[in-house]
Amino acid sequence: MVEHLIHIQEVGGSIPPIATTFPTVMVFICMERKVTLTKEQLYKVIRLNEAEKKETSEDIAEDGDIVDMISTLLHSRSQAHVFHWQTKSQSSFAEHTALGTYYDGIVELIDGIVEGYQGKNDLLTGYKTIKLVDYKSTEQLITYFKGLDDNIEKNRKAVKESYIQNQIDTVQELIYSTLYKLRFLK
Repeated sequence: MVEHLIHIQEVGGSIPPIATTFPTVMVFICMERKVTLTKEQLYKVIRLNEAEKKETSEDIAEDGDIVDMISTLLHSRSQAHVFHWQTKSQSSFAEHTALGTYYDGIVELIDGIVEGYQGKNDLLTGYKTIKLVDYKSTEQLITYFKGLDDNIEKNRKAVKESYIQNQIDTVQELIYSTLYKLRFLK
């Protein structure tokens, strides 16, 4: 005797869509075959499916996050401008000029990455904001730009298209040019 009929929306494709419940056994019926599982077996399949979904979301995180990269780059434009206004060390003119060159160049590069990505994929959403900090030292600037490059290296894995990778390379070129000026020009 059938107690009730349920529909399984999605369980990793391994279970057919219609199931009939008996007191201790679930019978799954599809056009090709009949599969009988105990409730414990069904719960195990569901847990395995949930674990697989979790692994997939972790893989996405390991593959990088283009929105995080773009958010960080957008922030870097404003942060470099604040640093530019606040330079005050002995090498302030070199820092002032290096930072000005960076913030003048980065926006167009970011725009190219985003428009190229969105042209092939979908609109990016979920941008984050990052708090601006005040200038302290040349060492702070060097650490900031190295961290910026680390963020790019971590998140560029989200992009598969070679033409966008080339645009990201150009951003890194600007970062390293800025680092050169901050480290060696006085």
